[in-house]
Amino acid sequence: MTPPDTPIPSFEDQGHGIEREPFGSVNGVEASVFTLTNKNGMRAQISDFGGVVVSLTAPDRDGVMADVVLGLDDAATYAEKSPFFGALIGRYANRIAAGHFRLNGETFELPVNDPPNTLHGGPGGFHNLFWKANPMQTEDGPALSLSLVSPHGDAGFPGALSVEVIYCLTQDNELAITYRAETDHATPVALTHHSYFNLSGDLSRPVEGHVLQIEADRYTPVDDTFIPTGVLADVADTPFDFREAKPVGRDIDAADDQLALGGGYDHNFVLARNSDAMARVATLYEPDSGRRMEVLTTEPGLQFYAGNKLDGSLTGKGIAYPARSGLCLETQAFPDSPNQPAFPDTILRPEETYRSRTVYRFTAD
Repeated sequence: MTPPDTPIPSFEDQGHGIEREPFGSVNGVEASVFTLTNKNGMRAQISDFGGVVVSLTAPDRDGVMADVVLGLDDAATYAEKSPFFGALIGRYANRIAAGHFRLNGETFELPVNDPPNTLHGGPGGFHNLFWKANPMQTEDGPALSLSLVSPHGDAGFPGALSVEVIYCLTQDNELAITYRAETDHATPVALTHHSYFNLSGDLSRPVEGHVLQIEADRYTPVDDTFIPTGVLADVADTPFDFREAKPVGRDIDAADDQLALGGGYDHNFVLARNSDAMARVATLYEPDSGRRMEVLTTEPGLQFYAGNKLDGSLTGKGIAYPARSGLCLETQAFPDSPNQPAFPDTILRPEETYRSRTVYRFTAD
């Protein structure tokens, strides 16, 4: 892992083909955005504030590049208004019930930012922090390493946690994200990436026409505060059955108690897999542009959020983002796992290393 106190090199002298530009400031600290470009002309713009993917271009069936992620215009707007657009999420992705958990006989209290629960690590989560950035040229393509140390007691979590996340824009048109973390005290860890995708090339266009397939036979129903009930429910004969590809909008407004809770999909899918080996778990396709995005991961769960709460009040890239103008496919541990012993274990211990990898692979036909 890159030591968090390693000095940031001079990007102008690195020769990595990565451009650095100012991205405004947050609380007097200047933010930057880094542009990675692969040999095909695909570009990813990533900020050291929140590890945010500000922009990501991908080709359509005619080779025309267009931005496929919702984004804002400067770091301060991300800090003040963003619903986690494009951010790195930690220490714990998704929700922890009632803002507390017990570990080794001790109760840990967390800040509540989604009453009555803690969401995505709380208000001071990784999405709202500056990361130390270092460019790299890898065999696969240009990359950006982002690192930080979350101290013991940060947002109520035990243990000092050292984290490194590497974004690589591969020559095969993939955005590959590799996570690594170590701790000096047992602590829950669950990291993810939170881009809102729209493959149409028009970020103001609703995503109901996107066609989605998810490799999941089950999902985790939630209560009225969006905490899993503990049940692993079968998707068969429900609106949550994406085992065969179907338009996102086909069943999104069906008469279903779970859909009614969030005004559409905002649920964790239990991925059909027998190990934590890298596997394709979802495919998203936009028929008009021909853009296709495959999601591969080592994680056991996938949060599918259809952008139901967007309402046109957020503006970026010259666009006011309307309802369902972007959707999230967040590879993850199960929500509230620290409070649900039947769910896969998310406790990282000092003798262990947290490792996770997710790839968003872009093609067109």
